[in-house]
Amino acid sequence: MKRILIIFTVFAFLFSCKEDKTSQIQNKKAKNIILMIADGMGVTQLYAAMSISEKPLHIEKFKVAGLQKTYSASDYITDSGAAGTAIATGVKTKNQSIGIDTAGNAVKTILEYAEEYKLATGLVSTSSILHATPASFIAHEQHRKNYENIARDFLDVDIDLFIGGGRKQFVQREDGLNLLDSLKQRNYNIVDGIENLDTGNNGKYAVFTAEGHNPEILNGRGDMLPQSTQKAIEILSKNENGFFLMVEGSQIDWGGHDNDIDYVITETIDFDNAVAKALEFAKADGETLLIVTSDHETGGLTIVEGDMKTKTIKTHFSTEHHTSVMVPVFAYGPGAEEFGGIYENTDIFEKMMNAFGFKK
Repeated sequence: MKRILIIFTVFAFLFSCKEDKTSQIQNKKAKNIILMIADGMGVTQLYAAMSISEKPLHIEKFKVAGLQKTYSASDYITDSGAAGTAIATGVKTKNQSIGIDTAGNAVKTILEYAEEYKLATGLVSTSSILHATPASFIAHEQHRKNYENIARDFLDVDIDLFIGGGRKQFVQREDGLNLLDSLKQRNYNIVDGIENLDTGNNGKYAVFTAEGHNPEILNGRGDMLPQSTQKAIEILSKNENGFFLMVEGSQIDWGGHDNDIDYVITETIDFDNAVAKALEFAKADGETLLIVTSDHETGGLTIVEGDMKTKTIKTHFSTEHHTSVMVPVFAYGPGAEEFGGIYENTDIFEKMMNAFGFKK
């Protein structure tokens, strides 16, 4: 009897230790968050890329997956402005709006909270950096196409790094201002082209990869997104307090609008290559929460036929616009377990705030 009691006590102790260790992992706060948004990517776009790719996608390595509802405050089918704002601020707003609530009041973004907590911050996009999704994290505008106003909004925050197109709206402006001069006064290293970025410089970084939008992968963009993701992480991770980085693969959406499956698939695989850079860092770092999601689905894509052996699929688009379907969320790292299940797109903001341990 005594022996049985001893064995039971040992097992109870070991189970308690394992439970405590699991609890510690689950309760651990994230030092860094990398949020990656594949604009326009639904489950079908992702599976199309998985079906065509010669090797498994890096997104397939995630063990935690969920679904988020994408409707906006004004429409059952959201646009990127309202969807980006919901993710960035935790507030649903009207379509076309950026960083404001339905009454037009500015709402603080996760990037602005990160700055308040002295973290490094960054944005990367394959579109103009002034486009709806990246703008949702930094700007507060009535309309997503107020590009010159959005460019000025970049001067009102202390973002450490941004990489993307949109140089034109900083220099060729109706108000005659040259915002590059303003950025220089704020200690920014202004670089044209990711290949010219020297991560060893001090100060902040404004990296312009195009005058407007970047070209698509099929038209020569190359590995701009994976390379930008890697360099952004290298720069931002120097901050001992941690960092917040949002990376957008913008043009999956544009392929959906064009009903061009080759466009969709190549952009999705390119985005996945950028995910690989972030996942590699998160695994090595151990303090980074990596979130991979979308803002909405575009094109109403369905796969009507396919062959995994020949890596071929036959697809159909039902619309040239956005749809209302839920989109996937994947997570890895401290706090990842909170991203399973079905929830509102606004909950992503709340989950990030909790993972960081931020207070409103």
